[in-house]
Amino acid sequence: MGQALFIVWRESIEALLVVGILYAWLQRQPDNRLALRHLWAGVALGLTAAAALGAVMLLAGDWLNGSAGEWFQAGMTLCAALLILHMLAWMARHGRSLRGELEDQAGAALREGRYLGLMLLAALAIAREGSETVIFLYGIGARGDPSDLILGALSGLGLGLLCFHLLQRGSRVLGWQLFFRVSEVLLLLLGSAMLMAAMDRASGQLMALELSDYAYGLLGDALWDSSALLDDGSRAGMLIASLTGYRAMPSAFAVTGMALYWSLAWRLLRRPRRGLALAQAHA
Repeated sequence: MGQALFIVWRESIEALLVVGILYAWLQRQPDNRLALRHLWAGVALGLTAAAALGAVMLLAGDWLNGSAGEWFQAGMTLCAALLILHMLAWMARHGRSLRGELEDQAGAALREGRYLGLMLLAALAIAREGSETVIFLYGIGARGDPSDLILGALSGLGLGLLCFHLLQRGSRVLGWQLFFRVSEVLLLLLGSAMLMAAMDRASGQLMALELSDYAYGLLGDALWDSSALLDDGSRAGMLIASLTGYRAMPSAFAVTGMALYWSLAWRLLRRPRRGLALAQAHA
């Protein structure tokens, strides 16, 4: 539930941010009724596309049974983990210029009378956020209780609406910079948890194959045992494991995967910030 709540909270705020930027800009334009109708039509189209993706993924998961289903679940969970890195890297590069880019594209569409272009702009933006949410929730729900997932998603949506309202009003408690910094760290940790879940599924399938003793050792033998400090089977350990991917007895396969994940995260997120810092130094 906690993972679903956080994912929907973050993604709903990003989607509302896009819609809010376009809506506020269109409100300042003359004769905007037709443009606003196309904006809301684009939002509906984007949500429909995301819902269709969710339906296809659920049907594919139900259709695949046994080992194929396990590999599909592992693959989708891995995609969700990597998609988190891509999303954060994209926001690091484009977050500061998002408003200007959206307004420029909307302005070009209106000047040329391309209302369908405006609708497509909104639809693509919402479909992107919605599709990310669907993939994230699918990765989370692969081992979870569907009722907890739904409750967490609805709670996250409500929290997202409340936080967006506070952010738009310029709350002293919650600002945009603080929101993105905190949610970035939490998303990175959640991505590592998704990666570990995918590797657990993959290693379970690989262990069922005829492999060498060395391969079995890489997949199943623990490199260390930290259960005396924090047992991932305890209530606190299970909570931390679900949010960070912590394992008290990780295998070499798991440790290697986590090392690659955090190395990639460092490279993707460090590069945009360094470029931004150099640009500001030469401004």
